[in-house]
Amino acid sequence: MSDRVEKGPTTRKRRSSISGAAFANATLKQANGKFAVSKNNKVSNLKQDGNSSSKENVYESPVTAAEDRGKNEILYFGKLSCHKLQESLLSSASGYSNYRGILNWCVVMLVLSNARLFLENLLNYGILVDPIQVISLFWQDPYSWPSACLVIVSNVFILATLYTERRLSVGTFSEQFGTTVHCVNLTTILCFPMITILMLDSVTPVGGAFALGVYTILFLKLYSYKDVNKWCRGIQHAKARTLSRSISCPAVQRSSRGERQDKVSYPGNLTLRDLYYFAFAPTLCYELNFPRSPRIRKSFLLRRLFEMLFFMQLLVGLIQQWMVPSIQNSMKPFQDMDFSRMIERLLKLAVPNHFIWLIFFYWFFHSSMNFVAELMQFGDREFYRDWWNSETVTYFWQNWNIPVHKWCLRHFYKPMLKRGVSKLMGQAAVFLVSAFFHEYLVSIPLKMFRLWAFMGMMAQLPLAWFVGRFLRGTYGNAAVWISLIIGQPIAVLMYVHDYYVLNFGETGAA
Repeated sequence: MSDRVEKGPTTRKRRSSISGAAFANATLKQANGKFAVSKNNKVSNLKQDGNSSSKENVYESPVTAAEDRGKNEILYFGKLSCHKLQESLLSSASGYSNYRGILNWCVVMLVLSNARLFLENLLNYGILVDPIQVISLFWQDPYSWPSACLVIVSNVFILATLYTERRLSVGTFSEQFGTTVHCVNLTTILCFPMITILMLDSVTPVGGAFALGVYTILFLKLYSYKDVNKWCRGIQHAKARTLSRSISCPAVQRSSRGERQDKVSYPGNLTLRDLYYFAFAPTLCYELNFPRSPRIRKSFLLRRLFEMLFFMQLLVGLIQQWMVPSIQNSMKPFQDMDFSRMIERLLKLAVPNHFIWLIFFYWFFHSSMNFVAELMQFGDREFYRDWWNSETVTYFWQNWNIPVHKWCLRHFYKPMLKRGVSKLMGQAAVFLVSAFFHEYLVSIPLKMFRLWAFMGMMAQLPLAWFVGRFLRGTYGNAAVWISLIIGQPIAVLMYVHDYYVLNFGETGAA
């Protein structure tokens, strides 16, 4: 009874304090409309609680009041303050990276703009796509296929390389004589198709370029093959000298017997099957044991095959329908040396040329090379890296064609550095060799020497220095893209103009 008497006033006092606090908070929140009403409702609900909940309200009311005051203060200040320290989303300091919507917008705009150009081309020229004309680009006479014969003859150089390596492995050939034989063989690989194409009028430019491409790839592969086997012989001789002076030779023999049996060691790799696997593998650098994928994924293989066929037809159609008319319309301004019209034609040609180049990159480096790798269970599928993010010209050339970059680094650049050549001179030598092969693949099939491709590649050196020195980040990436979009059409127009003037005279050029 006494407890009730003591608790009664206390209960009433605390209930009144709660109501007062709630009412005060509700009064502060009246300007917020609905929230003030909800607080008033809460106060009325507290007043209408029965005696059964009075004890609970007595003990919980201080905590509830403090929580309510904290929430009210947070909501109160949240209503008054709406700013915080932050960067704009398009600023690099914001850390924001989800630009998928902008990328989709760029793709949509690219498709719409190219669709307009394509429709304009159809309205002006009609349908120019002719699959039969593509066949005539490879051979003129259906009974004479000089380019295909050149590709078949390339097997002679493969067999000569294998025979030389086998003689070197057993000591029949000395290292000096074997090196001489390899040099003669590799030089013949470059000179034989060149002489054949220049002497035979039946070789078409496209067929000649295809044959020279095969011989160039074979040259790089066989060069790597002879280098790796030479390194293996050096390692073998070094081990033999070490073991002859060591007393732990039996232990070494036991460890070698414990190795995996499926690994090939020198000279067990000097087989016809091994060399032809390397000849068809999508790489230019030889290894005794390539990384192999566990199985052939049929679904992956079919997807790549479909892409190869689709993009091949798309490339042929775009070249015939889009590129050829633009090039033909550009001949007259070049003949008259009308610089304003030349610039206009150059910019008009830049769009289809770059679009075709991008499709060719995907068709060759992703679809075709992945198809061959999957078919041969070749495990290393890094045929390219993120060259589209290049902020320097050097980064682009190092990442857009990984097989060639690996070959240059392994068999040309690093050996030069070991001989004391500086890095700058080594990079210049790499660009020089690349310029030589670019000119080799263009001038010989066209049977004229204008050095446009050679000068274009050598111009990459001052451009790389300028971009690396003065431009970085987004500006450097933009400079790389501009060089790709504008540089190629200039070389194309130069070669086409000279080819028309040389073969068809002024009338054909006009």
